[in-house]
Amino acid sequence: MKQARQNEIIALVRQQPVGNQDELMLLLKEKGFPVTQATISRDIRELKLVKRADADGNYSYCLPELPAQEEMLIGNILSVDHAGNTAVIKCRPGTAQAVCTVLDNMLRPEIVGTLAGDDTIFVLVRTGRQAENFTAELKLKLRNG
Repeated sequence: MKQARQNEIIALVRQQPVGNQDELMLLLKEKGFPVTQATISRDIRELKLVKRADADGNYSYCLPELPAQEEMLIGNILSVDHAGNTAVIKCRPGTAQAVCTVLDNMLRPEIVGTLAGDDTIFVLVRTGRQAENFTAELKLKLRNG
């Protein structure tokens, strides 16, 4: 439910100006997502939505601009999956080692190590649950990008 709701929030802020949490709550309720203000606030924080002014000075939520390293990930990762405690990342041909360097530089404690070929990366994660969370986070970044 949370993932579907957050996907809907992303779609809404991409499609139309959404100026405040009350407006977002109404739009979500129209789409069949019963939400509270606390839920909306948490989703905005987790999705890292920011408010930006348009040409007329009206503020609305939008997705954050990505740092160069995240652009590297989003621009070159084609798919992400996991099996057990190993995440498998498919990349554009010839980019896996550059993407792997970005992942290594993240210094995430749940990552034991990485191995990159030409277009595939294996990420050894400490537990299966952490591998699941890691791949879900990457998938969210790919959708947001």
